[in-house]
Amino acid sequence: MTTAFGTAASSVIPIDPKIRVQSFTGLKSSYSVALTTNLRLFPVSSSTPLIRAVSTPVKPETTTTEPKRSKVEIFKEQSNFIRYPLNEEILTDTPNLNEAATQLIKFHGSYQQYNRDERGTRSYSFMLRTKNPGGKVPNQLYLTMDDLADQFGIGTLRLTTRQTFQLHGVLKKNLKTVMSTIIRNMGSTLGACGDLNRNVLAPAAPLTKKEYQFAQETADNIAALLTPQSGFYYDVWVDGERFMTSEPPEVVKARNGNSYGTNFTDSPEPIYGTQFLPRKFKIAVTVPTDNSVDILTNDIGVVVVSDENGEPQGFNIYVGGGMGRTHRLETTFPRLGEQLGYVPKEDIFYAIKAIVVTQRDHGRRDDRKYSRMKYLISSWGIEKFRSVVEQYYGKKFEPFHELPEWEFKSYLGWHEQGDGALFCGLHVDNGRIGGKMKKTLREVIEKYNLNVRITPNQNIILCDIRSAWKRPITTALAQAGLLHPRYVDPMNLTAMACPAFPLCPLAITEAERGIPDILKRVRAVFEKVGLKYNESVVIRITGCPNGCARPYMAELGLVGDGPNSYQVV
Repeated sequence: MTTAFGTAASSVIPIDPKIRVQSFTGLKSSYSVALTTNLRLFPVSSSTPLIRAVSTPVKPETTTTEPKRSKVEIFKEQSNFIRYPLNEEILTDTPNLNEAATQLIKFHGSYQQYNRDERGTRSYSFMLRTKNPGGKVPNQLYLTMDDLADQFGIGTLRLTTRQTFQLHGVLKKNLKTVMSTIIRNMGSTLGACGDLNRNVLAPAAPLTKKEYQFAQETADNIAALLTPQSGFYYDVWVDGERFMTSEPPEVVKARNGNSYGTNFTDSPEPIYGTQFLPRKFKIAVTVPTDNSVDILTNDIGVVVVSDENGEPQGFNIYVGGGMGRTHRLETTFPRLGEQLGYVPKEDIFYAIKAIVVTQRDHGRRDDRKYSRMKYLISSWGIEKFRSVVEQYYGKKFEPFHELPEWEFKSYLGWHEQGDGALFCGLHVDNGRIGGKMKKTLREVIEKYNLNVRITPNQNIILCDIRSAWKRPITTALAQAGLLHPRYVDPMNLTAMACPAFPLCPLAITEAERGIPDILKRVRAVFEKVGLKYNESVVIRITGCPNGCARPYMAELGLVGDGPNSYQVV
């Protein structure tokens, strides 16, 4: 496969002389064992040096000058806990927000965008992203999102690589209506973007196995632990109305506990304070062998550890993963997480909080290119990082428990849940639900009152299906092009792309719109060299180096670095 893969990589791209390809020099990891034994990665040439993990040194503080801070840090400080000036800007007649509000609305789960296919003027709109720990979407919320896409969006829903919805094309004048509708229908966008904990990943399969249910429950509880508490979200979008949610007492206790100086006392944000985190923060929870969540790409990776009877006992914890980098700046790099240690299950919330607080207090706030936790760990080293976290945790981490090798699990097709019901995993090209597919999914989900789950590979799972419903559902889905995975090209099943053009302001080139042609060209090369139809490689494409589709973990990753130009990683 390696030889064939190399042939595909070198043969496909030059077919179109308009596409230029550069090479990316490598993936940084200080945990090389996991990189080589547990994950399938594109090999890096031994003649090409790996990017060095060099953190730009922080200048010593003096008594006469304030530490340098990025502009976003000042916006946060002056915002009254992420309210001002957003609460005023959304009421103006202009189609866009000012600079400060553009940054603050990210914490509320939205990005300001404009149509980059248009020339001369900017047609502003907003992308809204939901927050769905473990990808769980109640029936009512799915139907609501489907309606909102037609009424206020561009008529499509986008499934993301972090198990959420993205709703594109919402006009500023409709923001409050759309946000409040989501909130009133069992949904939220709070913290889906911005400098705080993002959506917590977990295996999407609705299996009744004890370890899977424990992983999903843990993801829910970590999400609750790190949810903002000051009420800014509800003040802006539903005029301060509160919506009651049930939290386990152990989550509340862990959040409020301050035995080791983790909290801001008398603050409406006990963990985040006025400044929140230096940058985005990503967490995933999984079970041994199941790497559907790309566990090592997260700031924190949590793995359930069970005894010989299958009873969960605790968690292994990885830290320091992250995908983003900046082109031609070798002090930025994607990085795999490395082993921090093991904690008993009753301590997991305290351990997570200690890691988050370490990043809060020590992550860089002067230059956002270096503000992710991976740069703090690369600068300090894992031993120093562990030592500082233990001060906030109040305990030593136990030794990491041995784990089996990771496997990619897509959960496509029909499966038994374990409770007598079935679930059906459906492949959705690049997560874009529209047209006849959208109409049919709506009809099936509404008719059978199904809950759904979004996978980290931009696919969707229909849950709690009775056996008698399997045949009519299969027929309806097939007529809309939602086929059993055996009828889909294996290369398409594992491929991913970010939205990129025309709406993402960070895109440098095409991704979602370009990947269908690229997959066809790769398949044509496979056929030309005699590889069978079931032969495949994992291909992921992004329109910029931020890595939303996790291209650095693919067997063939294409990262946009200019018009019709990609770096091969």
